[in-house]
Amino acid sequence: MDESVEGFLRERLRAAGRTYERTRAAVQEGQAAVDDSEALPTDEKGRAKLVCRRHATKRAVALDGEGRPVCFDADHIDCIGCVEDIEAGRIETW
Repeated sequence: MDESVEGFLRERLRAAGRTYERTRAAVQEGQAAVDDSEALPTDEKGRAKLVCRRHATKRAVALDGEGRPVCFDADHIDCIGCVEDIEAGRIETW
């Protein structure tokens, strides 16, 4: 293989490795922050402050008895993912 191609590939792989490591560290840091807080952040009315995956907007929503947002739609993949993220403690909040 040509040395310039090898050098290019080596540099790209190293850059990808650095990006992966930064991402992994950020995810671990985020999970640790979620583990430290026992509840979701809420507004003055007690509604959870979530970033809606379905509509890609910040929302303040009440949670039902099962811990699901009241806007939950069991037939929508984004809503299912949102509930899974809430249960896993990795939901995006504001």
